[in-house]
Amino acid sequence: PGFEEDVININVGGLRRRLSSSALSKFPDTRLGRLLSCDSEESILQLCDDYDVSAREFYFDRNPGFFLYVLHFYQTGKLHVMEELCVFSFCQEIEYWGINEFFLDSCCSYRYHERKLESRHHNWDEESEVSSVDTSPDEISDINHDLLRYSTLRCGNVRKRLWLTMENPGYSIPSKLFSFVSISVVLVSIATMCIHSMPEYQEVDENGTVLDEPILHKLEYFCISWFTFEVSSRLLLSPNPRKFFTHPLNLIDIVSVLPFYFTLAVDVTMGSDSELGNLGKVVQVFRLMRIFRVLKLARHSTGLRSLGATLKHSYREVGILLLYLAVGVSVFSGVAYTAEKEEDVGFDTIPACWWWGTVSMTTVGYGDVVPVTVAGKL
Repeated sequence: PGFEEDVININVGGLRRRLSSSALSKFPDTRLGRLLSCDSEESILQLCDDYDVSAREFYFDRNPGFFLYVLHFYQTGKLHVMEELCVFSFCQEIEYWGINEFFLDSCCSYRYHERKLESRHHNWDEESEVSSVDTSPDEISDINHDLLRYSTLRCGNVRKRLWLTMENPGYSIPSKLFSFVSISVVLVSIATMCIHSMPEYQEVDENGTVLDEPILHKLEYFCISWFTFEVSSRLLLSPNPRKFFTHPLNLIDIVSVLPFYFTLAVDVTMGSDSELGNLGKVVQVFRLMRIFRVLKLARHSTGLRSLGATLKHSYREVGILLLYLAVGVSVFSGVAYTAEKEEDVGFDTIPACWWWGTVSMTTVGYGDVVPVTVAGKL
């Protein structure tokens, strides 16, 4: 704020231009217009890739050729299509600069939307074969922006190397070894939990309380120690702690260790599960949540990340499928209840009929609840 010369120096991929703040203030919702309202260097760096304090110059690592069209937009209020860019690249560029499509001039608007519609239907099958787990340009930009934060942190270079070692298995040989150890500990933890459920590996004291087998108990503590070290190290080394808690893989890491500490705190403060009543059941549920540790393999498994990306990109289709299933279950359950409620075969209430409707529509068909009357079968 308070630009003395009423001029802003912009550097886009090496192309330097000077813009008046009055021209930018006409479009306050655009990226350059929002620079005028920045009140700190941190807020400035959220809008641009770098900022030279001495030269008062804002740097953007974007297409310098397209920026000429952006300059023309600020001068005239009209945007024209850049023919050299793919229509979707053009759309990404104007989205980055915060320029809406309705600013397109009439001479380019029809052609732009026509090309966009053609490209959307062209080679759809080829585009669908592209791996859904490839890193997008926006994700790469976010990663590079996060790495730049280390330059302002204490021991930034060391912290950056350690963070890359933990996050990127292909970064170096130590990172591959760390990834291997992490996968091994996850598998050991899952195997320990499964073996502990087997009667021959359970010990019972004189009161009939099931005790942990000593070796399995020690393995569990070792695995929890490793998971705690892993998630705390990632948090301490993260360039952006606030973003750390929004990443799905980090949330999985946190969820994998919380049940252990919750049950440990309850055992220490309130005694064994047999004395807790309903709280003891909650503790047992938290212990069973340890099975979610298998999701930690998603950090090292392309297949699991592919499954997550597929669900993320297809949530509308999945929602339609679930809606269709819910409507069918509700309708047929009500009809079946009307036809079978007097027969005492499991159709006593409409919610009880939901089970029959669900296993029937999903073609599971356990056969535990079946209609017996002609009307019910119809």
